[in-house]
Amino acid sequence: MLALLFILVNPCQAASPAPAWGTKGMAATAHPLATEAARSILDEGGNAIDAALAAIYVLDVVTPYSEGLGGGEFWVVRWAKDGSTLTIDGRETAPAASTQDMYLDTSGTVIPGLSTYGVLAGGVPGSVAAREAALARYGSTKRSRIMRDAIQIAEQGFVLTPSQGEIFAAAGPYFTQWPTSAAVMFKSDTTTWSAGDLFVQRDLAETLKRISRGGADEFYRGTTAAEVVRFMEEHGGLITAQDMADYEPILREPVQGNYRGYEVYSMPPPSSGGIHLIQMLNMLEKWNLEQFDRYSSRYYHHLGEVMEAAFADRSEYLGDPAFVNVPTEGLTAKSYAEELRNQIGSLWERRVRAPGNPFLHMANPPDSLLKPSHTSHLSVIDKWGNMVALTTSVNTHFGSKVIVGGTGFFLNNTMDDFSIQAGHPNAFGLVGKQANAIAPGKRPLSSMTPTLILKDGEPFLSVGGAGGPRIITATLQTILNSIDFGADIQEAINDPRIHHQWSPDYLFIETDISPDCAQELHRMGHRVLRMNLGSVVQGVQYDPATGYFYGASDPRAGGVAAGIH
Repeated sequence: MLALLFILVNPCQAASPAPAWGTKGMAATAHPLATEAARSILDEGGNAIDAALAAIYVLDVVTPYSEGLGGGEFWVVRWAKDGSTLTIDGRETAPAASTQDMYLDTSGTVIPGLSTYGVLAGGVPGSVAAREAALARYGSTKRSRIMRDAIQIAEQGFVLTPSQGEIFAAAGPYFTQWPTSAAVMFKSDTTTWSAGDLFVQRDLAETLKRISRGGADEFYRGTTAAEVVRFMEEHGGLITAQDMADYEPILREPVQGNYRGYEVYSMPPPSSGGIHLIQMLNMLEKWNLEQFDRYSSRYYHHLGEVMEAAFADRSEYLGDPAFVNVPTEGLTAKSYAEELRNQIGSLWERRVRAPGNPFLHMANPPDSLLKPSHTSHLSVIDKWGNMVALTTSVNTHFGSKVIVGGTGFFLNNTMDDFSIQAGHPNAFGLVGKQANAIAPGKRPLSSMTPTLILKDGEPFLSVGGAGGPRIITATLQTILNSIDFGADIQEAINDPRIHHQWSPDYLFIETDISPDCAQELHRMGHRVLRMNLGSVVQGVQYDPATGYFYGASDPRAGGVAAGIH
C-alpha cells in the first residue's frame, strides 16, 4: 500500500534508456552515419576537432535539410593542451549589394516569401571557411581523410528513413520552382525520394572532392565559387565573386558564466544563444530548483518567465557586434539577473512586460545608451580532454530551397534572420529592431547555442541543439537537468521541455507535460500551447570520477551517440 501511495502522489515519468558510454572519447550527432564517421576518426587517433569535421561533412550529405556547404555555423572549442577556449564564427554575411529595405515593396510592406525562398534569401556561406579555420588551428588529420566518408556516401548514396522521406515530400512543391533542385530531389516519376530509396548526390560529391583538394580557397575563389557566381548572375541573386573572395571566419572569445560552480562557455554575438543562456542561468541560480519539483507548474512558471525576460532583451539589443553595441557585459551580469529575477516574485502574476536595461550593469556603459531607450548540432569530447560543440544551419528546411547550379548544395535562407522590418516576425516568429537590421557584410542574429561546461577546469558537458529559437531554451533545460537534478545526459535530453520567446506571447509545452499542469499554468496567466516543440539536442558528458564518457542523441530525431572503448 505504501508503494502504491508513492506512485499516486509522484509524477509518472517513463524511464530513459541508458546513455552511450566510452572510455576513450564520445561523439553525438544527428545521424548514425555522421556519428560513425566521428567515431572512426577518434578510433584512429584523431582528436575531437578532426572527428567533428568528419561528422559535419557527412551531415551535409545525409541531412541536407538542416545544414550544408551553403550555410553557416558556430564552433566552441576547448583545447586541452593549454586549457584555452575559443569560438569560430562562420555565420553567413549579407552580400555587399544588400539594402535595409530589400524585402519591402514601394509602399514599405514586406513582400511575402522573398526573404525565405529563392536566391535573394541567401547570405554568403560561411561553413567551409569556419571548418578550414578549425582544421588549420586544431586539426591533426589530413583533410582528405576527414572528408573521405562524406564523399563516399554522396557518391554511393544512403537509404532514406521515413521521417526524412516526409521532410523531402513536404518541400517538394518548392523544388519544382527550381530546375537545379528538381533534378536532384525528384525521381524520374517526378516524386520526391522517399523512405527506403537510395539517395545519391553526384554533384555534391564532386564539390566535396574539390574542397578536399583545395580547401576554402577552392570554395571561395575556385571552381565552386565561379559556379555560385554564374548561377547568381543568371537568376538575379546578389552574391558576387567579390563577396565570396572577401568572406572570412572570425575567431572570438566565448561568453563566459558560472553556474553553481560550473564554468560555462558559449557562443557570443552574432549568436544570441550564449548571452541569453548565461543570463537565464544567472536568474535561476538563486532559486532552489529541486524544491520546485522538476515536473511541477511552479517550476515551469518560473522557467517560462526567465525565458520571456531573456527573449524580450534579445529583441531589443542583439545583433552583429561589428555593427551595433551589444551590452554583453550587462546582459550577463549577476546584478542584472537579480534585477530581473526580482520581477518574478509572484507565483500567480506574470511580470515580464518589456526589455530591461542591461547597460546600467556595465562598468563603462556608453553615455548615449543609458537612457531608456532547421539546424544541426554535434558534440565531441576526446580522450585528451579536447571538446567541441558545433552548431550548423541553412536556417529553415533546405534553406532557400535552391540548389546552386551544379554544386549539389542548397543555398541558405539566413537573410530572414535579420529584422527585415521592425516588429515583423521572421520564420520562427521572432521580432527584432534596428540592432539586427540588414546591412552589407553584416551577420544576422542567430539562436545557435553551442556550449561547453567545465567543472574545476575539467570537461563536464558539451551540448547544443537545433530548432531555431527553441535551441536556447532546450540547451538551458538540458543543462539544468544535468546540474540541478543530477540526470544522466540521456535523461537530461529526453525530459519534456517548455519554451517561451516573449513574442508571440505563448508558453509552449510539450505534450508529455500533463494536462493538469497545463491548466495550472493557464490559471497563472500563461497562454499555454501543448505541441511538439521541434528542438533536438545532442550532448556528451564526462565523469572524472570514473573516467567514462557518456553521450546522448535526442529521441525526438534520428541521431545517435557512440563512444570509443
